[in-house]
Amino acid sequence: MATILAIESSCDETAAAIIRDGKLLSNIISTQIEVHQKYGGVMPEIASRLHAENIGVVLKESLEKAGVTLEEIDAFAVTRGPGLIGALHVGLQCAKTLAFLYNKPLIPVHHLCGHIYANEFIEELQFPLLAIVVSGGNSELVIMKDHMEFEVIGKTRDDAIGECYDKVARVLGLPYPGGIPIDKLSKEGKHTYHLTVPLRGEETYDLSYSGLKTNVINMVHNMEQKGEKVNVPDMCKSFQDVAVGLVVEKACKAVKDYNVKSVIVGGGVSANSYLRSELQEKMSKLGVHINIPPIWCTTDNAAMIAKVAEHLYERKVFAPLDIGVDPNWAIDKWNEF
Repeated sequence: MATILAIESSCDETAAAIIRDGKLLSNIISTQIEVHQKYGGVMPEIASRLHAENIGVVLKESLEKAGVTLEEIDAFAVTRGPGLIGALHVGLQCAKTLAFLYNKPLIPVHHLCGHIYANEFIEELQFPLLAIVVSGGNSELVIMKDHMEFEVIGKTRDDAIGECYDKVARVLGLPYPGGIPIDKLSKEGKHTYHLTVPLRGEETYDLSYSGLKTNVINMVHNMEQKGEKVNVPDMCKSFQDVAVGLVVEKACKAVKDYNVKSVIVGGGVSANSYLRSELQEKMSKLGVHINIPPIWCTTDNAAMIAKVAEHLYERKVFAPLDIGVDPNWAIDKWNEF
């Protein structure tokens, strides 16, 4: 029975969690959202500085809540990538220091693996499955035939869906992060604006959001220059229909082509109510089981890193203490470092 302490610092959440034999003993998160809101997005330099300030407090609280001492930890896990390079460095240096001081294994964890395995806090994964990873920095469709086997069949060709939401929210005068206000206002609006549908008619599982983002921004600016008022709820509805529709369309195609048993969702955008309802409806019609994670599992946290770390601990996937971060680490290269 291993006790693992996990650290997550890939973006704007400083987090630490402790897990023992599948039971989550603590999961502490310090968010920086209020600081970054004034900039309309995450400022990497500020994020790194705040991670350095917060990580000691988060670690202390995690240990206290779990009722565990550092001497009792069997391994230290940490997000190695992908993410913001400076933010990742803070978490990795902390984990490396602890692993060195207490002479315990260091477990490097892929951030997107964490979003996928967060679903294990709800139920066991059923293979083969399709994992839909949608967040501020990543949009991927991944086929898994067994534990820790990842085949990326589709990914964003440019911007991630979460980033697109944030940029659209900014041009509409909505707060950061953009997913929550757009999702809320879309329920009050109608699909009245004609927006470009990315990759329409293409036989691919890839996603693309740069064109959609630019389409909305240009449309809003053109209307403002003409003195026309943008109906924000209608624009939110029009945008969300297209943005979410693309994910659902590609997911349905993958389910049919790969004959999967289940579908799981992960990442910050998986908290979107429209995405959740659309996937549930479409997968129900296809007769495929879908696991929709609770909201606490969708945002960045260390519990999901700890969950992956348990699998890696069993496989003895440990890293040398001279390991570095990899902000562009591919999920199918999770064991290459």
